[in-house]
Amino acid sequence: MKISPVPNKERILFIDVLRAFAVLMMVQGHTIDVFLRKDYRDDVYVLYYVWNFMRGITAPIFMFSAGTIFSYLFKAKNKPFNENPRAKKGVKRFFILLFFGYLLRYPDRAIVYFHTIKPEQWKTFFAIDVLQLIGFSILALVFLEYISEKYKLNIYKVFAGSAIFFFLGNIFSTNIKWANFIPLPIADYLYNGMGSNFPIFPWCGFVITGGILGNYLANNPLIYKEKKFFKNLFKIGTLLIIIGGAGDLVELFLFGQSYFWSFSPNLIFVRIGLVLYLTTGISFLATKIEKLPKIVILLGQNTLLIYFVHVIILYGSAWNPGLVNYFDKAFNVGYSILAAISMLVLMSLMVWFIDAFKRKHFRKLIKNA
Repeated sequence: MKISPVPNKERILFIDVLRAFAVLMMVQGHTIDVFLRKDYRDDVYVLYYVWNFMRGITAPIFMFSAGTIFSYLFKAKNKPFNENPRAKKGVKRFFILLFFGYLLRYPDRAIVYFHTIKPEQWKTFFAIDVLQLIGFSILALVFLEYISEKYKLNIYKVFAGSAIFFFLGNIFSTNIKWANFIPLPIADYLYNGMGSNFPIFPWCGFVITGGILGNYLANNPLIYKEKKFFKNLFKIGTLLIIIGGAGDLVELFLFGQSYFWSFSPNLIFVRIGLVLYLTTGISFLATKIEKLPKIVILLGQNTLLIYFVHVIILYGSAWNPGLVNYFDKAFNVGYSILAAISMLVLMSLMVWFIDAFKRKHFRKLIKNA
Protein backbone atom coordinates (compact mmCIF):
# COMPACT_ATOMS: atom_id res chain seq x y z
CA MET A 1 0.00 0.00 0.00
CA LYS A 2 3.03 2.27 -0.19
CA ILE A 3 3.19 5.46 -2.26
CA SER A 4 5.22 5.08 -5.46
CA PRO A 5 7.71 7.74 -6.56
CA VAL A 6 7.18 9.84 -9.70
CA PRO A 7 8.10 9.09 -12.34
CA ASN A 8 9.54 5.60 -12.91
CA LYS A 9 11.31 5.44 -16.25
CA GLU A 10 10.29 1.78 -16.68
CA ARG A 11 6.61 2.61 -16.70
CA ILE A 12 4.56 3.45 -19.76
CA LEU A 13 2.66 6.57 -18.81
CA PHE A 14 -0.55 5.82 -20.69
CA ILE A 15 -1.08 2.75 -18.46
CA ASP A 16 -0.91 4.99 -15.40
CA VAL A 17 -3.39 7.34 -17.06
CA LEU A 18 -5.68 4.37 -17.69
CA ARG A 19 -5.37 3.30 -14.05
CA ALA A 20 -5.96 6.86 -12.84
CA PHE A 21 -9.14 7.01 -14.93
CA ALA A 22 -10.28 3.65 -13.58
CA VAL A 23 -9.70 4.49 -9.91
CA LEU A 24 -11.37 7.91 -10.24
CA MET A 25 -14.36 6.26 -11.89
CA MET A 26 -14.48 3.73 -9.08
CA VAL A 27 -14.29 6.42 -6.39
CA GLN A 28 -17.05 8.56 -7.89
CA GLY A 29 -19.13 5.44 -8.63
CA HIS A 30 -19.00 4.23 -5.04
CA THR A 31 -19.64 7.72 -3.68
CA ILE A 32 -22.72 8.37 -5.79
CA ASP A 33 -23.99 4.86 -5.12
CA VAL A 34 -23.83 5.54 -1.39
CA PHE A 35 -25.58 8.92 -1.47
CA LEU A 36 -27.99 8.99 -4.44
CA ARG A 37 -31.65 8.59 -3.53
CA LYS A 38 -33.56 5.57 -4.88
CA ASP A 39 -36.12 7.63 -6.78
CA TYR A 40 -33.34 8.87 -9.10
CA ARG A 41 -32.09 5.35 -9.89
CA ASP A 42 -34.02 4.74 -13.08
CA ASP A 43 -32.72 4.23 -16.61
CA VAL A 44 -35.32 6.67 -17.91
CA TYR A 45 -32.95 9.38 -16.69
CA VAL A 46 -30.22 9.71 -19.32
CA LEU A 47 -27.60 10.89 -16.83
CA TYR A 48 -28.22 7.89 -14.56
CA TYR A 49 -28.19 5.48 -17.52
CA VAL A 50 -24.79 6.77 -18.71
CA TRP A 51 -23.40 6.70 -15.16
CA ASN A 52 -24.67 3.17 -14.55
CA PHE A 53 -23.28 1.96 -17.88
CA MET A 54 -19.84 3.40 -17.11
CA ARG A 55 -19.88 1.69 -13.72
CA GLY A 56 -20.21 -1.60 -15.57
CA ILE A 57 -16.83 -1.21 -17.25
CA THR A 58 -14.98 0.48 -14.36
CA ALA A 59 -13.97 -2.78 -12.68
CA PRO A 60 -12.82 -4.40 -15.96
CA ILE A 61 -10.67 -1.32 -16.69
CA PHE A 62 -9.21 -1.37 -13.18
CA MET A 63 -8.34 -5.08 -13.39
CA PHE A 64 -7.14 -4.99 -16.99
CA SER A 65 -4.74 -2.13 -16.24
CA ALA A 66 -3.49 -3.89 -13.07
CA GLY A 67 -2.59 -6.95 -15.14
CA THR A 68 -1.00 -4.83 -17.85
CA ILE A 69 1.32 -2.88 -15.58
CA PHE A 70 2.37 -5.91 -13.51
CA SER A 71 3.22 -8.04 -16.55
CA TYR A 72 4.95 -5.14 -18.27
CA LEU A 73 7.18 -4.42 -15.27
CA PHE A 74 7.83 -8.14 -14.84
CA LYS A 75 9.05 -8.51 -18.42
CA ALA A 76 10.84 -5.15 -18.42
CA LYS A 77 13.41 -6.58 -15.99
CA ASN A 78 14.48 -8.92 -18.80
CA LYS A 79 15.76 -11.53 -16.35
CA PRO A 80 15.10 -15.26 -15.87
CA PHE A 81 12.21 -16.05 -13.54
CA ASN A 82 14.42 -17.15 -10.63
CA GLU A 83 16.40 -13.91 -10.83
CA ASN A 84 13.49 -11.57 -11.48
CA PRO A 85 12.71 -9.48 -8.37
CA ARG A 86 9.17 -8.98 -9.66
CA ALA A 87 8.41 -12.64 -8.96
CA LYS A 88 9.00 -12.22 -5.22
CA LYS A 89 7.26 -8.85 -5.27
CA GLY A 90 4.23 -10.46 -6.91
CA VAL A 91 3.98 -13.12 -4.19
CA LYS A 92 4.48 -10.45 -1.51
CA ARG A 93 1.78 -8.29 -3.11
CA PHE A 94 -0.57 -11.30 -3.06
CA PHE A 95 -0.32 -11.61 0.73
CA ILE A 96 -0.52 -7.85 1.28
CA LEU A 97 -3.67 -7.51 -0.82
CA LEU A 98 -5.32 -10.47 0.89
CA PHE A 99 -4.52 -8.98 4.30
CA PHE A 100 -5.99 -5.56 3.50
CA GLY A 101 -8.92 -7.08 1.61
CA TYR A 102 -9.99 -9.12 4.61
CA LEU A 103 -9.15 -6.26 6.96
CA LEU A 104 -11.75 -4.08 5.23
CA ARG A 105 -14.40 -6.72 5.95
CA TYR A 106 -13.21 -7.73 9.43
CA PRO A 107 -16.42 -8.45 11.39
CA ASP A 108 -15.65 -7.15 14.86
CA ARG A 109 -13.43 -4.73 16.75
CA ALA A 110 -12.08 -7.55 18.89
CA ILE A 111 -8.95 -9.02 17.33
CA VAL A 112 -8.88 -12.30 19.27
CA TYR A 113 -12.32 -13.05 20.72
CA PHE A 114 -14.70 -14.41 18.09
CA HIS A 115 -17.57 -15.74 20.22
CA THR A 116 -19.70 -12.61 19.64
CA ILE A 117 -19.44 -12.74 15.84
CA LYS A 118 -22.61 -13.91 14.10
CA PRO A 119 -22.70 -16.32 11.11
CA GLU A 120 -23.83 -13.51 8.80
CA GLN A 121 -20.79 -11.47 9.81
CA TRP A 122 -18.50 -14.36 8.93
CA LYS A 123 -20.17 -14.62 5.51
CA THR A 124 -19.49 -10.94 4.90
CA PHE A 125 -15.89 -11.34 6.06
CA PHE A 126 -15.14 -14.21 3.68
CA ALA A 127 -16.81 -12.57 0.66
CA ILE A 128 -14.28 -11.70 -2.06
CA ASP A 129 -13.82 -8.12 -3.18
CA VAL A 130 -11.43 -6.23 -5.48
CA LEU A 131 -8.29 -6.48 -3.34
CA GLN A 132 -8.45 -10.25 -2.86
CA LEU A 133 -9.28 -10.75 -6.53
CA ILE A 134 -6.33 -8.67 -7.75
CA GLY A 135 -4.05 -10.39 -5.23
CA PHE A 136 -5.05 -13.83 -6.49
CA SER A 137 -4.76 -12.68 -10.11
CA ILE A 138 -1.23 -11.31 -9.60
CA LEU A 139 -0.24 -14.64 -8.09
CA ALA A 140 -1.75 -16.32 -11.16
CA LEU A 141 0.31 -14.05 -13.44
CA VAL A 142 3.50 -14.99 -11.61
CA PHE A 143 2.61 -18.68 -11.94
CA LEU A 144 1.85 -18.35 -15.66
CA GLU A 145 5.16 -16.56 -16.23
CA TYR A 146 6.93 -19.42 -14.46
CA ILE A 147 5.12 -22.12 -16.44
CA SER A 148 5.77 -20.35 -19.74
CA GLU A 149 9.49 -20.04 -19.08
CA LYS A 150 10.00 -23.50 -17.55
CA TYR A 151 8.30 -25.38 -20.38
CA LYS A 152 9.24 -22.88 -23.12
CA LEU A 153 5.62 -22.19 -24.00
CA ASN A 154 4.30 -19.25 -26.00
CA ILE A 155 3.45 -16.65 -23.34
CA TYR A 156 0.58 -15.19 -25.34
CA LYS A 157 -1.09 -18.58 -25.83
CA VAL A 158 -0.67 -19.43 -22.16
CA PHE A 159 -2.20 -16.14 -21.04
CA ALA A 160 -5.00 -16.25 -23.62
CA GLY A 161 -5.88 -19.85 -22.74
CA SER A 162 -5.94 -19.01 -19.02
CA ALA A 163 -8.14 -15.95 -19.56
CA ILE A 164 -10.60 -18.00 -21.63
CA PHE A 165 -10.63 -20.63 -18.87
CA PHE A 166 -11.73 -18.06 -16.29
CA PHE A 167 -14.21 -16.41 -18.63
CA LEU A 168 -15.95 -19.56 -19.84
CA GLY A 169 -15.61 -21.23 -16.46
CA ASN A 170 -18.05 -18.62 -15.17
CA ILE A 171 -20.86 -20.36 -17.07
CA PHE A 172 -20.44 -23.52 -15.00
CA SER A 173 -19.14 -22.08 -11.74
CA THR A 174 -22.13 -19.77 -11.30
CA ASN A 175 -24.56 -22.68 -11.16
CA ILE A 176 -22.66 -24.71 -8.58
CA LYS A 177 -23.28 -24.21 -4.86
CA TRP A 178 -19.63 -24.55 -3.95
CA ALA A 179 -20.21 -23.97 -0.23
CA ASN A 180 -21.98 -27.35 -0.10
CA PHE A 181 -18.75 -29.14 -1.04
CA ILE A 182 -15.81 -27.05 0.14
CA PRO A 183 -15.13 -24.62 3.02
CA LEU A 184 -16.78 -21.20 2.70
CA PRO A 185 -13.51 -19.17 2.60
CA ILE A 186 -12.50 -21.10 -0.54
CA ALA A 187 -15.98 -21.33 -2.05
CA ASP A 188 -16.33 -17.56 -2.02
CA TYR A 189 -13.50 -17.31 -4.55
CA LEU A 190 -15.46 -19.38 -7.06
CA TYR A 191 -18.89 -17.76 -7.26
CA ASN A 192 -20.88 -14.80 -5.97
CA GLY A 193 -23.68 -16.76 -4.35
CA MET A 194 -22.51 -15.86 -0.85
CA GLY A 195 -21.95 -12.15 -1.42
CA SER A 196 -18.62 -12.08 -3.24
CA ASN A 197 -18.52 -9.13 -5.61
CA PHE A 198 -15.52 -10.33 -7.63
CA PRO A 199 -15.03 -14.12 -7.67
CA ILE A 200 -12.16 -15.43 -9.79
CA PHE A 201 -14.70 -16.65 -12.38
CA PRO A 202 -14.79 -14.55 -14.55
CA TRP A 203 -12.94 -11.56 -13.04
CA CYS A 204 -9.46 -13.07 -12.93
CA GLY A 205 -9.69 -13.28 -16.71
CA PHE A 206 -9.68 -9.48 -17.03
CA VAL A 207 -6.38 -9.20 -15.14
CA ILE A 208 -4.79 -11.95 -17.21
CA THR A 209 -6.04 -10.33 -20.43
CA GLY A 210 -4.27 -7.17 -19.31
CA GLY A 211 -1.19 -9.33 -18.82
CA ILE A 212 -1.24 -10.17 -22.54
CA LEU A 213 -0.95 -6.48 -23.40
CA GLY A 214 1.74 -5.99 -20.74
CA ASN A 215 3.87 -8.75 -22.25
CA TYR A 216 3.37 -7.35 -25.74
CA LEU A 217 4.46 -3.87 -24.69
CA ALA A 218 7.55 -5.24 -22.92
CA ASN A 219 8.52 -7.39 -25.90
CA ASN A 220 7.98 -4.54 -28.37
CA PRO A 221 9.52 -1.37 -26.91
CA LEU A 222 8.02 1.92 -28.14
CA ILE A 223 5.34 0.06 -30.14
CA TYR A 224 2.73 2.06 -28.22
CA LYS A 225 3.87 5.18 -30.06
CA GLU A 226 3.15 3.73 -33.50
CA LYS A 227 -0.13 4.09 -35.40
CA LYS A 228 -0.44 0.36 -35.98
CA PHE A 229 -0.63 -0.16 -32.20
CA PHE A 230 -3.73 2.04 -31.94
CA LYS A 231 -5.28 0.52 -35.06
CA ASN A 232 -4.74 -3.05 -33.91
CA LEU A 233 -6.17 -2.38 -30.46
CA PHE A 234 -9.20 -0.72 -32.04
CA LYS A 235 -9.70 -3.62 -34.47
CA ILE A 236 -9.49 -6.24 -31.74
CA GLY A 237 -11.91 -4.25 -29.57
CA THR A 238 -14.35 -3.94 -32.45
CA LEU A 239 -14.11 -7.66 -33.21
CA LEU A 240 -14.83 -8.59 -29.58
CA ILE A 241 -17.85 -6.28 -29.44
CA ILE A 242 -19.20 -7.78 -32.68
CA ILE A 243 -18.68 -11.29 -31.28
CA GLY A 244 -20.52 -10.32 -28.10
CA GLY A 245 -23.42 -8.79 -30.04
CA ALA A 246 -23.65 -11.74 -32.43
CA GLY A 247 -23.52 -14.18 -29.52
CA ASP A 248 -26.43 -12.41 -27.89
CA LEU A 249 -28.48 -12.82 -31.07
CA VAL A 250 -27.59 -16.52 -31.11
CA GLU A 251 -28.82 -16.83 -27.52
CA LEU A 252 -32.10 -15.18 -28.45
CA PHE A 253 -32.50 -17.55 -31.40
CA LEU A 254 -31.62 -20.74 -29.49
CA PHE A 255 -33.16 -20.06 -26.08
CA GLY A 256 -35.78 -17.41 -26.78
CA GLN A 257 -34.20 -14.97 -24.32
CA SER A 258 -30.97 -13.09 -23.71
CA TYR A 259 -28.59 -13.95 -20.88
CA PHE A 260 -26.40 -10.97 -21.67
CA TRP A 261 -26.57 -9.42 -18.21
CA SER A 262 -26.22 -12.69 -16.29
CA PHE A 263 -23.55 -15.33 -16.83
CA SER A 264 -23.26 -15.02 -20.61
CA PRO A 265 -19.71 -14.69 -22.04
CA ASN A 266 -21.13 -12.16 -24.51
CA LEU A 267 -21.06 -9.45 -21.84
CA ILE A 268 -17.40 -10.30 -21.18
CA PHE A 269 -16.52 -9.91 -24.88
CA VAL A 270 -18.24 -6.52 -25.01
CA ARG A 271 -16.58 -5.31 -21.82
CA ILE A 272 -13.10 -6.25 -23.02
CA GLY A 273 -13.85 -4.59 -26.35
CA LEU A 274 -14.85 -1.38 -24.58
CA VAL A 275 -11.74 -1.54 -22.39
CA LEU A 276 -9.60 -1.82 -25.52
CA TYR A 277 -11.45 1.15 -27.04
CA LEU A 278 -10.64 3.22 -23.98
CA THR A 279 -7.04 1.97 -23.94
CA THR A 280 -6.73 2.97 -27.59
CA GLY A 281 -8.03 6.48 -26.94
CA ILE A 282 -5.92 7.10 -23.85
CA SER A 283 -2.72 5.72 -25.40
CA PHE A 284 -3.26 7.85 -28.49
CA LEU A 285 -3.82 11.01 -26.46
CA ALA A 286 -0.82 10.23 -24.22
CA THR A 287 1.48 10.25 -27.26
CA LYS A 288 0.20 13.71 -28.22
CA ILE A 289 0.83 15.20 -24.80
CA GLU A 290 4.46 16.05 -24.08
CA LYS A 291 4.09 16.16 -20.32
CA LEU A 292 1.29 14.75 -18.17
CA PRO A 293 0.21 16.52 -14.97
CA LYS A 294 2.03 15.09 -12.00
CA ILE A 295 -1.21 14.40 -10.13
CA VAL A 296 -2.40 12.09 -12.92
CA ILE A 297 0.75 9.99 -12.60
CA LEU A 298 0.42 9.92 -8.81
CA LEU A 299 -3.18 8.74 -9.03
CA GLY A 300 -2.30 6.05 -11.54
CA GLN A 301 0.60 4.73 -9.49
CA ASN A 302 -1.31 4.59 -6.18
CA THR A 303 -4.67 3.13 -7.12
CA LEU A 304 -4.74 0.49 -4.38
CA LEU A 305 -4.08 3.03 -1.63
CA ILE A 306 -6.86 5.24 -2.99
CA TYR A 307 -9.21 2.28 -3.15
CA PHE A 308 -8.49 1.25 0.43
CA VAL A 309 -8.90 4.74 1.92
CA HIS A 310 -12.07 5.74 0.07
CA VAL A 311 -13.76 2.42 0.96
CA ILE A 312 -13.04 3.00 4.66
CA ILE A 313 -14.45 6.53 4.44
CA LEU A 314 -17.61 5.50 2.60
CA TYR A 315 -18.40 2.05 3.98
CA GLY A 316 -16.45 2.06 7.23
CA SER A 317 -14.76 -0.89 8.92
CA ALA A 318 -14.93 -2.74 12.21
CA TRP A 319 -13.16 0.22 13.82
CA ASN A 320 -14.94 3.19 12.24
CA PRO A 321 -18.44 3.97 10.96
CA GLY A 322 -18.66 4.83 7.29
CA LEU A 323 -20.64 7.69 5.79
CA VAL A 324 -23.13 5.11 4.52
CA ASN A 325 -24.34 4.70 8.11
CA TYR A 326 -25.39 8.35 8.22
CA PHE A 327 -26.34 9.33 4.67
CA ASP A 328 -27.32 6.09 2.93
CA LYS A 329 -29.17 7.05 -0.27
CA ALA A 330 -30.15 10.40 1.24
CA PHE A 331 -29.07 12.98 -1.38
CA ASN A 332 -30.50 14.32 -4.60
CA VAL A 333 -28.50 14.40 -7.84
CA GLY A 334 -26.80 17.74 -7.18
CA TYR A 335 -25.58 16.88 -3.69
CA SER A 336 -24.52 13.38 -4.78
CA ILE A 337 -22.37 14.85 -7.57
CA LEU A 338 -20.93 17.39 -5.13
CA ALA A 339 -20.07 14.56 -2.72
CA ALA A 340 -18.36 12.63 -5.53
CA ILE A 341 -16.31 15.67 -6.55
CA SER A 342 -15.33 16.23 -2.92
CA MET A 343 -14.16 12.64 -2.59
CA LEU A 344 -12.13 12.88 -5.80
CA VAL A 345 -10.47 16.07 -4.57
CA LEU A 346 -9.76 14.49 -1.20
CA MET A 347 -8.09 11.43 -2.78
CA SER A 348 -6.03 13.66 -5.07
CA LEU A 349 -4.87 15.82 -2.17
CA MET A 350 -4.00 12.73 -0.17
CA VAL A 351 -1.55 11.30 -2.72
CA TRP A 352 -0.16 14.75 -3.49
CA PHE A 353 0.60 15.57 0.17
CA ILE A 354 2.09 12.15 0.86
CA ASP A 355 4.32 12.45 -2.19
CA ALA A 356 5.37 15.98 -1.15
CA PHE A 357 6.17 14.75 2.35
CA LYS A 358 8.25 11.84 1.02
CA ARG A 359 10.19 14.12 -1.32
CA LYS A 360 10.87 16.63 1.46
CA HIS A 361 11.99 13.83 3.77
CA PHE A 362 14.22 12.39 1.01
CA ARG A 363 15.87 15.78 0.38
CA LYS A 364 16.48 16.14 4.11
CA LEU A 365 18.18 12.74 4.24
CA ILE A 366 20.38 13.67 1.27
CA LYS A 367 21.31 16.99 2.85
CA ASN A 368 22.25 15.37 6.17
CA ALA A 369 24.14 12.50 4.55
